[in-house]
Amino acid sequence: MLMLFINFGQLTVVVGEIANFVAYIYAPAGLVTPLGALSIIVSAVLAHFLLKEKLQKMGMLGCLLCIVGSVVIVLHAPEEQTLTSVQQIWDLAIQPAFLLYTASVIAVTLVLILYCSPRYGQTNILIYIGICSMIGSLTVMSIKAIGIAIKLTIEGTNQAVYFQTWIFAMVAVTCIITQLNYLNMALDTFNTAIVSPIYYAMFTSFTILASAIMFKDYSGQSASSIASELCGFITVLSGTAILHSTREPDPPLLTDLYTPLSPKVSWYIQSNGEWKQKDEDGSAPNFITVLRPDYFK
Repeated sequence: MLMLFINFGQLTVVVGEIANFVAYIYAPAGLVTPLGALSIIVSAVLAHFLLKEKLQKMGMLGCLLCIVGSVVIVLHAPEEQTLTSVQQIWDLAIQPAFLLYTASVIAVTLVLILYCSPRYGQTNILIYIGICSMIGSLTVMSIKAIGIAIKLTIEGTNQAVYFQTWIFAMVAVTCIITQLNYLNMALDTFNTAIVSPIYYAMFTSFTILASAIMFKDYSGQSASSIASELCGFITVLSGTAILHSTREPDPPLLTDLYTPLSPKVSWYIQSNGEWKQKDEDGSAPNFITVLRPDYFK
């Protein structure tokens, strides 16, 4: 039964990632990425009913804020551009503005990896999260390009003949490996309840910025729509932070395998030369272990 639930969980993760991939094809990244907070709500609700984890009132408030913010984002989201080839996406990617953004991300990431990470990675949570968030924005742009290429290929226009498609694929694989590596390092080093909201905020912010520069998502938007979507994002971010702050801390792991368990057991030698155990409170236990001299021969 346990293996059945594990396999079912792995299947749902795969289905969720495929659905997320398809969403990037048909919707702007500035809409899809903030809505990722809805997965936190589903996880909290399922954990409450299936794992019997208590969902506190502040946690319910966090879920409500995430829902309200998501609705505001959907209502004021920009429209998706109609792209007919990977070459059009390549032209957007080689714009001076996006090239400057990409070069800045790579330069800052190299500084964080080569200089900051060995010195401050174990104490500053922003080092690891900053790396995977900035690289993650490039991951989303590459994934979106690959998704559009697959969609156009299925519709009858083969995009595999263009070298740009394979460049986007190589960039996506490289960025995904780097992103997952440093995200796992952050989760291994710091508390998940702290990592998750910070990573969500930084990853979503950089993704929205990258999408706005590359695809010009907000070029046709009014100031009121942009302000409303920003308020929705802040609302979702607040709900995410509140929801994670109400999580019960994970039990500490036993790091010292030689730490004696309570009650402690000590040994004493009787006058007849036999060794006996006694508890920490001084009382003799219900069992007696006797070691004879010839035992060690």
